[in-house]
Amino acid sequence: MPEVLFPVDQSRSFYDQQVPCHNRWHPDIPPVASVRPGSEFRLECREWFDGTIGNNDSAHDVRDADLSMVHPLSGPVAVTGAQPGDLLVVDILDLGPVPQQAGPVAGQGWGYTGVFARTNGGGFLTDHFPDAHKAVWDFHGQTATSRHLPGVGFTGITHPGLIGTAPSHQLLDQWNAREAALISTAPDAVPPLALPPLEHNALMGSLTGNAAREAARTGARTAPPRENGGNQDIKNLTRGARVFLPVFVEGGLLSAGDLHFSQGDGEITFCGGIEMGGFLDLHVDLIKDGMNAYGIEHNPVFMPGRTEPRYSEFLTFTGVSVDESGNQHYLDSQLAYKRACLNAITYLTRFGYTPEQAYLLLGAAPVEGRFSGVVDIPNSCATLYLPTAIFDFDVRPSSSGPQCSPRGSCATS
Repeated sequence: MPEVLFPVDQSRSFYDQQVPCHNRWHPDIPPVASVRPGSEFRLECREWFDGTIGNNDSAHDVRDADLSMVHPLSGPVAVTGAQPGDLLVVDILDLGPVPQQAGPVAGQGWGYTGVFARTNGGGFLTDHFPDAHKAVWDFHGQTATSRHLPGVGFTGITHPGLIGTAPSHQLLDQWNAREAALISTAPDAVPPLALPPLEHNALMGSLTGNAAREAARTGARTAPPRENGGNQDIKNLTRGARVFLPVFVEGGLLSAGDLHFSQGDGEITFCGGIEMGGFLDLHVDLIKDGMNAYGIEHNPVFMPGRTEPRYSEFLTFTGVSVDESGNQHYLDSQLAYKRACLNAITYLTRFGYTPEQAYLLLGAAPVEGRFSGVVDIPNSCATLYLPTAIFDFDVRPSSSGPQCSPRGSCATS
């Protein structure tokens, strides 16, 4: 096992760890360790809501979750010799839930998927699902099943939802300025258009006192992906993946967290991955002046992992850029993917699932989302590929009709 550079005691809150984590991006957060290029090491990770979401049949905990606390990140780790303009090469060697342990915290044999309420973050389909819901998943080796979604079991593509480097002060200022400008266009929007810096519940690593408070006032929230990588929620960043991250500060200052046992493309419920705590084994290297040499100026590049479920048959749902009221939009690929998701949800209800169960399933299962046509005016076409083998019944259309059975319900608030 690689050396553990960031240990986590899963019995304690991330506000009470021996090695403090951070839940804001800021260049002044000191590294917890320094490594040389070529090093391998382990980061232990706390799940993104610090154990406040329980293994139960109520979604009150999701409804009342405090978004100001996320995400607890393990790190930063400085890489010796890394300078602005370099590329940090990060190989994901291994990762998984909390090993050899059963307990009350997600990752200890189980995880969860949540639909967040419109008034508390929302999700991709929040206009259709404005209330909080939850599904709890049990882990059986590489397979996940849920009492809240009977008839389904699948192999997960375990991955870190969040991995990135620290921004420079200049880049941080750009983030805050552009997101503040967006918020100003509709300051009362629900859910909000962006999340501004917030001192409440901010964790700034080993910074303390006035230095921590000052950094928290400008530290960027970790919810969105940005130029440094961050919360990209790419399910294919799994074992064997190689990520090329831009370096903006000395040492690079690599952090990671938000581990998922599985996730569908888009993480459409917002808390769509199967959330868990666990471990992440990494190897790091450097490409000097790599940002300029390869033109990687704005966002990371990655090579997908070589380990993924072997699903070969899919039922594929399409959507185009016409909204639910029949209004035509011009090449709106996001709307097209939304319609593909809604079409899949409607289809699954014919087999006995509630719309909320179907929504949770699409967020957690290894579905594939694709932009299939983006040039044929006025309609973009998006597709959602649903593996048929994850069901213990035949989900394909046939002349005998859908096998509709009572399938329980998800946890509700």
